[in-house]
Amino acid sequence: MKLGYQTNTWGGVVGHPAGVTSIKDLYYLANGSTEEALKDIAASGYKGFEIFDGNLMQYVDRKKDFQALMNEYSLDFVAVYTGGNFIFPDILEEEMLKIEKVAAFASELGAIHLVVGGGAVRSNGILENDYIHLANALNKVVEIAQKYDLIPSYHPHLGTIVESPAQLDKLMPLTTINLCPDTAHLEAGGGDPIEIIKKYSSRIKYVHFKDYDNGQFLPLGEGHQNFKEMTRVLKEFNYDGWITIELDSYSDPKQGAEISRNYLKNIGL
Repeated sequence: MKLGYQTNTWGGVVGHPAGVTSIKDLYYLANGSTEEALKDIAASGYKGFEIFDGNLMQYVDRKKDFQALMNEYSLDFVAVYTGGNFIFPDILEEEMLKIEKVAAFASELGAIHLVVGGGAVRSNGILENDYIHLANALNKVVEIAQKYDLIPSYHPHLGTIVESPAQLDKLMPLTTINLCPDTAHLEAGGGDPIEIIKKYSSRIKYVHFKDYDNGQFLPLGEGHQNFKEMTRVLKEFNYDGWITIELDSYSDPKQGAEISRNYLKNIGL
């Protein structure tokens, strides 16, 4: 297994303000420095990185600068993270055009995975048809990923219509997309990450590790999640892909990355 780290800790999880009035500009965005993030990720002992779509697209006219950073720090471009509402037909075309633009640029730069989150929660609650709309949108994401030779995965997330195990079980038979289990989000949604990994092992091509305790996302080893057992289960199912550590925010991003890396060394990764 290979270890990567998400750049979003440098600046935290925010978003592109233009997305308020323009769907095509509705990107995830961390306000920190991508250059600093990649430098710290490499120094902490990781071999690859994942990046938000908004931070990636800041380099759309500076492709050589991004390539130079990857070369300087000898990092693989593991994944780009994007998403959408996915349940509103009137804006779906715009969401897909945005995702295709991101996928095309990520592929050009050598990315491996396209990870998406989403499935909006309506003000008046979730409608059953929302899962069908979400699944159909995710199938379109699969087509986009295949077009650009990327591996597509869906990331269950708090604040979407796929938080709980029951909601995940409702979605997955309706779509062909892979599952990217984020261990902390799965637990926060009421699930057992180990059991979910076992259940969907055949559809797991990419994994997010994040520790969790008492409502907080934490560096690995500072919560109560059993990553040693998760790793054993992944090996049991012959998983040999990337595991990316993600921590939405931390007072000292590099220190957070180092804490997780040291923990992983102690469990044999």
